[in-house]
Amino acid sequence: MIEYMAKHPDKLLTPLIEHIEMLVITLLLSIVIAAIFCMISALVPFIGNVLIHFFSIVYSIPSLALFAVLIPVTGLGRTTAIVVLVVYNQYLLLRNFLAGFANVNSNVLEAAKGTGMTKIQVLTKIQVPLSKGAIFTGMQLAVVSTIGIGTIAASINAGGLGSLLFDGLRTLNTVKILWGTVLSAGLAIVVNGVLNVVKKKQEGG
Repeated sequence: MIEYMAKHPDKLLTPLIEHIEMLVITLLLSIVIAAIFCMISALVPFIGNVLIHFFSIVYSIPSLALFAVLIPVTGLGRTTAIVVLVVYNQYLLLRNFLAGFANVNSNVLEAAKGTGMTKIQVLTKIQVPLSKGAIFTGMQLAVVSTIGIGTIAASINAGGLGSLLFDGLRTLNTVKILWGTVLSAGLAIVVNGVLNVVKKKQEGG
């Protein structure tokens, strides 16, 4: 494995960078969209349950099937992969975000409303700060899901570490398979570790 890395560093670095790019874009889009859904749910509470139920159904659909459905619309490549990953992440993020908001002490919420805060102000100034643990848990789950499903996305020419794995499987190259596995797992561990550090700092603050 070390010999392969020394001779072909680009064949490891390129798919790793592609995977990180896909991860960053997916997470940013996922969090922004989930935040919008949370605000809507704060204004109209039953919508939150509807959204979670809908996305739980979508999440149960195999990724390859969802890729196949979207390919005629968005084509082969990274765009389709990111759309699918963002949709999958909505279930993980919304479920944890809304669960965290729901667990905030009702007395605190009543006190906030008593001071004249609007629903959005209560959400952004009270519920979000008091739900940091659930929010980071949702993000950690989304990271692991994105890295895992993103690997499968190589089957539709989305690039990333999956291309290294699939190439290894196609050519029966054990070294490529091992490197693809190690890098995928390592990326998940590192990003998850970074989020854990940020989470602890936030809780400490």
